[in-house]
Amino acid sequence: MTPLRLAYGTNGLTDLRLTDAAHLLADLGYDGIALTLDHMHLDPLAPDLAARTAKVAGLLADTGLAVTIETGARYVLDPRRKHYPTLLDPDPAARQARAGLLLTAVRVAADLGAAAVHCFSGQRPHGVPEDEAWKRLADELAPVLEASAAAGVPVAVEPEPGHLLHNLDGFHRLRTALGAPDSLALTLDIGHCQCLEPAPPADCVRAAAPWVAHVQIEDMYRGVHEHLPFGEGEIDFPPVLEALQTTGYRGLISVELPRDSHAGPELARTSLDFLRAAEAEASTRGGAR
Repeated sequence: MTPLRLAYGTNGLTDLRLTDAAHLLADLGYDGIALTLDHMHLDPLAPDLAARTAKVAGLLADTGLAVTIETGARYVLDPRRKHYPTLLDPDPAARQARAGLLLTAVRVAADLGAAAVHCFSGQRPHGVPEDEAWKRLADELAPVLEASAAAGVPVAVEPEPGHLLHNLDGFHRLRTALGAPDSLALTLDIGHCQCLEPAPPADCVRAAAPWVAHVQIEDMYRGVHEHLPFGEGEIDFPPVLEALQTTGYRGLISVELPRDSHAGPELARTSLDFLRAAEAEASTRGGAR
């Protein structure tokens, strides 16, 4: 079977310059990089963003890394509130700020030849009825999806624990509300599947396969939203990787350890070793059938 394409998220390498992070990942043998738009690597609010993006394009060409664009920077829009504003904010101008970030991400992704742009819904604001929150989400995403369709880069929404859209059912609710546009895709986080979904992660992979444009991966415990290094949670990874293989997923599978930047270079090495070993075991299991 075709080897899986592994990447590492820059939100787990925030103590490194982007140039150093990219060369580290290439030297280790990664296939790609999940680039979070943030002030320390590629600032989406920089006045010279186009020039900075061009330099990143050169860096990716030099290192041979594929890229996907992440938009989960904690304080990139609001320096005092984590992940705010969201697409659900009561203030229309605040919602537009988040939508504007996504439009910027689409442009950056197109310039870099990225596979997808990641996004999330945000938490439902206190006092906002659920149906109204879903309508806000669809209304704010609609123009972003139009832009992504024109750019040829899908927007891959991530079910996030604690958010309005927190599971696969929520993804399908949004997709139906928007009329099932081709430009709307799914970011499937394997740890989140373990945390919240009723089915095992491998079954989630198979169920979500037609819509997945990006995969994030880490270890996790059921019911506890904490991204853990591999081997520190309870996920059985060979079946997950086998499911990704057999469903034909060819996008990036990005290690997502945003709370472990202090150990980022070492975790990048051990994570790759762990996933390649799990992939080999998955191939052995598949061949035995």
